[in-house]
Amino acid sequence: MAQAIEFRAVSKKFGDGRSAVEQLSFTVEEGTTMALVGPSGCGKTTSLKMINRLTDPTGGEILVRGHSITSLPILELRRSLGYVIQYIGLFPHMTVAENIAVVPKLLNWSKTKIDNRVDELLDLVGLPPGEYRQRRPRALSGGQQQRVGVARALAADPPILLMDEPFGALDPITREHLQDELVQIQRKLHKTVVIVTHDMDEAVRLSDRIAVLQAGRLVQLDSPAALLALPANAFVADLLGQGRLLKLLRTIPISRIMQPMTRAVEGPGVTERASIEEALLAMLANSAHSLTVLDQSGVPIGSLNATDLVRAVKAIDR
Repeated sequence: MAQAIEFRAVSKKFGDGRSAVEQLSFTVEEGTTMALVGPSGCGKTTSLKMINRLTDPTGGEILVRGHSITSLPILELRRSLGYVIQYIGLFPHMTVAENIAVVPKLLNWSKTKIDNRVDELLDLVGLPPGEYRQRRPRALSGGQQQRVGVARALAADPPILLMDEPFGALDPITREHLQDELVQIQRKLHKTVVIVTHDMDEAVRLSDRIAVLQAGRLVQLDSPAALLALPANAFVADLLGQGRLLKLLRTIPISRIMQPMTRAVEGPGVTERASIEEALLAMLANSAHSLTVLDQSGVPIGSLNATDLVRAVKAIDR
């Protein structure tokens, strides 16, 4: 798989001598999501800002789609990167449609093309165009504003999306809903996404790989399942928090442990993308000993029983 972003021994020191990032090296493959996590001051936001040159590295090199970022005109670089921040940054004097259209207008798209793109993106983020196009940001809830922020970042169809604590200011229910929407958008669009978050649950839920930073250095880079199963040290284990086993259950789809469909099975249906945790909850909620596994069209393709789940949990806990 091609590399969308590469950090080669990147460092960042500020004028006062303070070091934010030291010798940071990693790659982000095209079409995948990477989360940068760690405590405040670990260098995760600085690393994200260096990708689109909101701040420049003082050492090493960053490549975007095979090109050093310092070799690209800065406007060309930034137009290839969608950017979503925690407090959205919508222009209050513009309508929703005008906010989304900012970059396409800079690129001299035709009015028809812009209008079509705005409607397409509003549909994508769950805001009906007829209802939301002409609204101003102040007339939107925090969650709706964040959806518009995501739509604006996607407006010019950039291959890479950078997200800095995009859901951190939202209430837990809205945050979880928007996380689910981002997962669905990523399944449709297959963008390369780099997301900064302090929330390990969010990182596990959204990302293909997680980079854990401590004092500007990379401590561990792994898939969510590998990170949860084998944290590199006590720092990573503490960052993951209590209930690592339950978090790990969220990363494993039941398609890995289901039995092929050989006969009709009684029990509630769950999709093949459901996690082991979701399967356990479905069994408990329905007082059921077995589940029917459905494909995305709702067609039964397998089954799962309590013994299968217990065996899977025991294997993880070893």
